Amino acid sequence: MSSSEAAVPGSGAIAPGPGTAAPSRQRRFRRFLRRSEPVFAITPFVVYAFLGMGIPAIAVIYEAFHSDSGRWTMGNINLVLHGVFLTGFENSIKLGLLSALIPGVLGVFLAYAIQTSHSTVLRRLCATASGVLANFGGINLTFIFLATLGSAGVLTFWLHDVGINLASIGFNITTFSGVLVVYLYFQLPLMVLVITPALGGLRANWREAAENMGASSWSYWRYVGVPVLLPSILGGMLLLFGSAFAAYATAESLTLGLIALSPIQIGNFLNGNVIAGQTHVGDAIAFGMLIILSITMILYSLVRRRASKWLR
Repeated sequence: MSSSEAAVPGSGAIAPGPGTAAPSRQRRFRRFLRRSEPVFAITPFVVYAFLGMGIPAIAVIYEAFHSDSGRWTMGNINLVLHGVFLTGFENSIKLGLLSALIPGVLGVFLAYAIQTSHSTVLRRLCATASGVLANFGGINLTFIFLATLGSAGVLTFWLHDVGINLASIGFNITTFSGVLVVYLYFQLPLMVLVITPALGGLRANWREAAENMGASSWSYWRYVGVPVLLPSILGGMLLLFGSAFAAYATAESLTLGLIALSPIQIGNFLNGNVIAGQTHVGDAIAFGMLIILSITMILYSLVRRRASKWLR
């Protein structure tokens, strides 16, 4: 009989000795490590996200409900729901919706034209350009549009020479409509990047099957193509809305803060333009934006989950 085994009196069975306990613990420990690998892998990202976004969000929520003296108050929230601060929310939401709907629709057609192109070079070039332009903003983008469509811009003079006066039709690059035009510059490439994988998920055999059953091109897009793409299109528009709603640098440098937009109003508070007793109003505005963006991201995750099954 092995030294690691011992007979159980009266039963004739052999009970495990003390030597088998260590291998059993080792197996359980290895099994624990295997099951915990996903947790260990995602832990650095969770810690980084909490330090970069979690702690600031908690601080914003805390400060939004406290006065300058540190007392709990709803005064900050009530203040941002009236007057110019409410106008800032309305303008930001309007800007986000318009700069999501217009590029959202145009981006689908542009991405489809690129995706169905027979030129591999063209597809790669457009994909690279979209990736660059989607992240192009701020002061550099402002300078480009001021030099092009400003009151002394090159394109403004060219249009004036052919009889088109932008000022007479009410267009000014530093107004709300001008900000919208500038936002389309990077929102459209972003939509192309977002919707291209969904277009790649449209399988050729689906269209062939529809044509074999006598369906026209219109019927295919109505009953197959659009229903499959709709979750991805809505998800892309939600992403565009969040991007435009929270954008700051481009609008601030283009309008010098003269348009009531929530990000610009927060920037004014951070720059020290604070009225006595309103130190935490900027935090209340940020809290309102946080709620709107949270709802947007929840909706985005829901529609992306719906769309992901077609991309497998």
